[in-house]
Parts: sequence; C-alpha cells; structure tokens
Amino acid sequence: MRKLFLLVFAVFFYASLAYSQAPLKPTSGDIYQSIKKLNFLGKVLYIAAHPDDENTRLISYFSNDVKAQTAYLSLTRGDGGQNLIGPELRELLGVIRTQELLAARKIDGGQQFFTRANDFGYSKHPDETLEIWNEEEVLSDVVAVIRKFKPDVIINRFNHRTPGTTHGHHTSSAMLSFKAFDLASTKTYKTHLSNDETWQSKRLFFNTSWWFYGSEENFKNADKTNLLSLDIGTYYANKGLSNSEIASLSRSQHQSQGFGSTGTRGSQTEYLEFLKGDFPKSKKVFDGIDTSWNRVEGGNEIGKILYKVEEEYNFKNPSASISELIEAYKLISNLKDEHWKQIKLQEIKSIIEACSGLYLEAVANNASSTVGSENTLKMEAINRSGYPIKLKTVIIDPLNISQEKSIVLENNKSEKFSLTIKIPSTINKTNPYWLLEKGSLGMYKVSKKELISLPETPRAVFANFILDFNGFSIPFSKEIVYKYNDPVKGEVYKPFEILPKVSASFGDKVFIFSDDTPRKIALKVKSAKDTLQGKIGLCIPENWKVSPESFQFSFIQQGEEQSFEFEVVPPANHSEGIISPMIEVEGETYTNELVEIDYNHIPFQSVVMPSEAKVVRLNIQRKGQLIGYIQGAGDVVPSSLRQIGYTVIELNSEDITPQKLENFDAVILGIRAYNTNDRAKFFQKHLHNYVHEGGTLIVQYNTNRRLKVDKVAPYKLELSRDRVTDENSEVRIINPAHELLNYPNKINKEDFEGWVQERGLYFPNKWDSNFEAVISMNDKNESPKNGSLLISKYGEGNFIYTGLSFFRELPVGVSGAYKLFANMLSVGKNNTKKPLKN
Repeated sequence: MRKLFLLVFAVFFYASLAYSQAPLKPTSGDIYQSIKKLNFLGKVLYIAAHPDDENTRLISYFSNDVKAQTAYLSLTRGDGGQNLIGPELRELLGVIRTQELLAARKIDGGQQFFTRANDFGYSKHPDETLEIWNEEEVLSDVVAVIRKFKPDVIINRFNHRTPGTTHGHHTSSAMLSFKAFDLASTKTYKTHLSNDETWQSKRLFFNTSWWFYGSEENFKNADKTNLLSLDIGTYYANKGLSNSEIASLSRSQHQSQGFGSTGTRGSQTEYLEFLKGDFPKSKKVFDGIDTSWNRVEGGNEIGKILYKVEEEYNFKNPSASISELIEAYKLISNLKDEHWKQIKLQEIKSIIEACSGLYLEAVANNASSTVGSENTLKMEAINRSGYPIKLKTVIIDPLNISQEKSIVLENNKSEKFSLTIKIPSTINKTNPYWLLEKGSLGMYKVSKKELISLPETPRAVFANFILDFNGFSIPFSKEIVYKYNDPVKGEVYKPFEILPKVSASFGDKVFIFSDDTPRKIALKVKSAKDTLQGKIGLCIPENWKVSPESFQFSFIQQGEEQSFEFEVVPPANHSEGIISPMIEVEGETYTNELVEIDYNHIPFQSVVMPSEAKVVRLNIQRKGQLIGYIQGAGDVVPSSLRQIGYTVIELNSEDITPQKLENFDAVILGIRAYNTNDRAKFFQKHLHNYVHEGGTLIVQYNTNRRLKVDKVAPYKLELSRDRVTDENSEVRIINPAHELLNYPNKINKEDFEGWVQERGLYFPNKWDSNFEAVISMNDKNESPKNGSLLISKYGEGNFIYTGLSFFRELPVGVSGAYKLFANMLSVGKNNTKKPLKN
C-alpha cells in the first residue's frame, strides 16, 4: 500500500500541484464529465513560446469536448514582458505569469509545462533567440516533455517556416517542436529524464488561420488539402457555457498582460495544418488512434465496468457508482502500462472522492513556518454519502508522522482532530525552483533535474488520508493549507510555506548618489518565527563606507518587522556596486529578502531572493524640482526619479486640471498611459495646453493598438512596431549640439553602455517636421531607427516622445539613462526654480 501511495502521489504532483487555495467542489454534472474523460485514453500537446500564446479555444475543446488529456508547453514563463497590474518585472513577473497560466488551465482543463528558457525580451529572428537561449538544452527540454507526457498529437501555435516574420521566440518554439517530434523517438538522443523512454507521437500540426495567409481572401482561395477543420463552438449544458466562453474565461486570467477576453457563442472553426507523421485519412485528429480502454493490456475488463458506470450514472445519487468504481480502481492498479496506470488511478480516485462527497483537509495554524518550529494541523474528514468509509490512518509526509484513527465516517458527520508537527532541517524551503540558482540571460539553471518542466515547486508538506472503502484502502493526498476568514472575501486559502527564519529588504533597489554627501539607507528586517535574536550588518563595495557596522535586534512574534538605518558614504568619483545585508541568527547567516506577491486571481506567492541593491555614485545635474507623473501600465520611474532629488507627485485623472498642472516643472506619462487610461481622451487637452503655456511634457512609449486617444502628440506622430532589441546596439548621435544631449549633463555614446534587455520599443516612424530626432539606432542588418527620442517646441513649452526603455533602465541603475532623463526634465529650464502657484 505504501508503494501504491507513492506512485499515486507522484501523479498528483504531476497533474495538479498549483491549486493550494480553495478545494474544488465538483457538481454531479462535473462528475459525469470526469467519468467520460476517464474513458478516453488520448493526449494532445500544444506548444508555443510564452504565457498567453496558447489557443485556449483549442485547449478547452480537446479537454472538455474530446475529453483528451491536454497540455500546454510554454517554452518560457513570460519574464520579459510588461506588467499591467503591478511593478513586478523579470523574474517576479515570470512567477506571476506562471500562476496565471495555472489559473487558466484550471478553467480550461489543461495541464501546464515549461522549459528552462528565459524570456529575455523581444527577439526579431530565431537565430538570435536560439543563440541567447541554449538551443540544445531547450530542445532537450521539449523532447523530455514529449517523452514524459506521451502525446498522440502535437500542435504548434506558430509556423516554423517563416523565420524573421514574427517574434523570434514564436518561430523558435515551432522550429524546436518540429525537430523534437522525431528526436523523441530516437534512442540515441538523451534528455535529463531518469526514465528516458522514447516516444513517437502520431502526428504534428500547425494551428493555422487566415491571419497566417495575409488576408481572409487569400485563405479562402488557398489549397486546404492538408488542413483539418474543427468546429470548436460546442455548448456544454452541464456548465451552461460554450467552449468559447470557457476559453475566454481562461484567457482572461492573463491579467498582467491585459488579455481580458469577452466570450462568444455559436459555431467557430479552427484549422490544423498537417506537418508530420501519419496523415488522418478521415481528417479527424485522433483518426487511427485507439483511445478506448483497449489501448492498454488488461484494459478490456476495466472498460466493461467503466462504460457501464458512464451509461448508468445516477445524477441524483453519484454514490451509486462507488462500488463499480472501486472494482475498476483495483484493476487499474494492476495494469502493466505504468504511464496510463498512474494517470487513470489519479482520475478515478478523484471521481470516487467526488461521488462520496468526501471533504478532506489539513489546515495549519500559520501561513508559514521555519525549520525547527512546531505547528498544529487541524484535520477534517467527512463522508457525505451512504457508502461505508472508514478513516484508517493519517500520514504527514515527508515528516514520517503517522497516526492511526480507525474512525467510521458516518454519512454527513464531520470528524475533526489535531496533529502537532515539527519542521525538520532537511525539508525544502518554499521558492520557485528555477530561481534557486543564478542563470544566464537566456536560460534558468536547474540542478534538480527532476523538477525541469514542472510549473512550480512541489509543496514541502502534505497529509495522506488512508481511507477504507468497505475493506479496500485508497490513499488521498492533500497539501497542507492555511485559511482564515476575511470580513469582505469570506473564507480565504493560502499555501502553507516553509521560509527562512529571517529576511531583510531595501526600500529601493537602486540608490543614486549625485554627489559625495552621505545617505541614510534603511533595511527592513522581518522575522518568520517567534522569539528571534540576531545581528545585522551591511556589505558594501570597495571604497564605500558604512556606519554603524551592525545593529542588534530582537523579535517576539512571527511576522514582526524592524527597520534599521545605515549611513553610507560614497567615494568622491564615479563608482557603482552592490550592497547586501548580512544577518546572523542562531549560528546561521542569511542574506535573503522575502518578496510576497498577492493578487486575487492567483495563489499567494512567496519568493526568496538575494537581498541586494545597487549603489551608484554619479555626477549628475538637474534643473527643476516638482514633477507630475501619470501612471500607465505600471512602472517604478517615479521612485527612480526621487533617487536623484526630484519631488514626484503621482497624479490621478482628477488632478489633471490647468490650475494644478501649472505648478509642475515637468509632467510625465507612464508607459502605455494612452493605452490603459480611459480618461486620457478627456485630460489630454489639458496636458497639451500645459505644454503650450510653457511646460515640459514627456510621453513614454505606447503601442499603436487600442489607443484611448486620437493622437499621441500635438503634432502628427505615427507609432509603429519599430524597436531595437539588442541592448548593446550602436547609438549614433544625430545632433550633438542639441540641448537634450548637453544640458545640464553631457551625453555621449558611453552613456548607452550597460543598458538591459533592449534599447526601446514601438518607436514612431513618421512625424511632423516640428519634431527633431537627436539619436539613431538599429538592430543588426536593419535600417536606422531615428524615432526613439523626439522633441518639439509647442507654443512656449516642449513636448518629448520617447520609446526608450527607461522603465527597465532606471530601476537597475543605468547611469546614462538617469543622465538622459534628467536632461529631458531640464529642457528649457534656467537656474531659477519655478515658483509654486496657489
């Protein structure tokens, strides 16, 4: 039984690790659909590059209509994208978008996989993509997912034959999938899998549409001999939703990308272009593939039982099926095909649980714990059926805590009890496994090979309820959770996490010293356990000084925070480096910070990262003082500007009036403000009037789609998709004498060194003669792009439009970006501070 439990538990992690919040509570109709899915033995793997690339209509169709095991392999976690819901970028954004994918799969019924590829930002060609990624490692990861998941059918989101016509990541995903289709069945090709059995999928498709043909007319006239058409507009009566409505709910989980989607109804057609394998003669996706129980040796007897269960299912009394389901469970346990055995054991076990109305839960007394700490677990078990069930044993793994219970679970009578656990030193801490080690620009480093492809790190502690069903034992694994009652939200679930005893964080990630004046830098220290004492110091770069050397601290309660201020003295000349805390507690040294990510649409996330901040001694001049900032999609530019001494006031729509605007030395629009702010069309006239009367307005990048305003500038200015993705591309000075490049700071080519991820994006490509371009740049083998920074006089003031990625450069302390932004804010200023008006 112990061996059987471990096998079943492995499948539990394989399929549904993410959902440590509220438990699923299936309806009678949901159970019936699960039984139908139990009787389908076929798989589909959808492959693309990023979160939000997947076609949720197809994933939902194959999962809910066809009943196939359906999975999405996203090569990256979307780390290089923008964030419309908060300030998190790069690794933290990747954590958010990972959870958004899992939330989407929870709705459309799919599973989720990843490779180790890091989304380093936009790429114009797969040659560049595969050079920055480790092509062989990513290819190996794709092959490994195919061998582990064993899909009958693979579907590419993108076209492998058109490099250079779209995002390089997109084309690369299709190219790698095209190669992996054959390599997965090649015995000489090895991956990281311990069980590296080969697998040959039946066929490979490309999910095409009229868009890939250039126009609907071209598609209408195209040869469709190699195309399969699928009507995916199914209406699911048990859900009261169409397939497209489910797909829209799924896609709407990508909130950080702003992909809210409105559901549709009625017939809809998707097209699959055959690429490789065995062409389906009937033009049905699973043509020639046995998807019945006869597919596996010994499956015939299982099928006889389960097809009968499906046919005779009692919607008013699902528990009437339990006896036959248990008989089928016994037979599945003896299957020789380990792959299908594990999948179907987990499926049928969930159905037995649902038919019994079982509710099994283990709730910790705290949301987190630390090594060596004791915790109380409140256990609950209830059987809401007439079937005889007994709770035999509860096992807490991997703590090897076992408690015999022998409790008869009477119909609708809740049984509650408590257990005390102590967290051992050997337990794995909570953290995204792909962030445990420092990777490269294009790849995450994962030493624990068995974790590669998983969407998230397996939870450290779980409870196993061993139940006796009229003489036959079945184990049910439940993650330990924490829950509480919120006066607004009601019952709220959080995952139970194992955290470091203490952590420390800086208020900012960059500290700019514009002269040699010392600055106070605060460190906030947080305890993850009760009764904790220790010492904290600050590590600084060479030639920098800090006072005092350390502070003593003492905590009484878990979650308590204290702040300590260190005085940091910079060197006289330009210098930069990293500062970090050194925390000594109970004979151990900690240098980490704890980042908490809390949004309503995804589970609460704790990310433990090295606690670091960049210090920069920079000779920088600035003019003006009071800056107005209008947020768009979200960035931390305001706090960056405060680093160099500006007073930045963040404005809402009601603040943007002629009377209030005239107080500011300059006004800045955050990234994509004209894409995201519905009030922009009303207040833009006030901004343009502010410029006309002598103000300076800086508009940062917007996309040319979904603009909320008719125009982005007082003169003609057309946005394009022009961008420079190579952060090291040459920057040429067009007009070296221009004020923007000289006042109050001299800007030269050296100031464009050390930029990260990209130069900029969505540059204008056409503009009125009133605008003047001051710099030029381009990616390799492309024409010059002169629209990254444009300035014009408008009335008495200055209007600046820039697609340069200041929102990426300022938070990481790129010196030249600070100097250039200070010049933009200083344009047209003299040495007299602008007085405030009443």
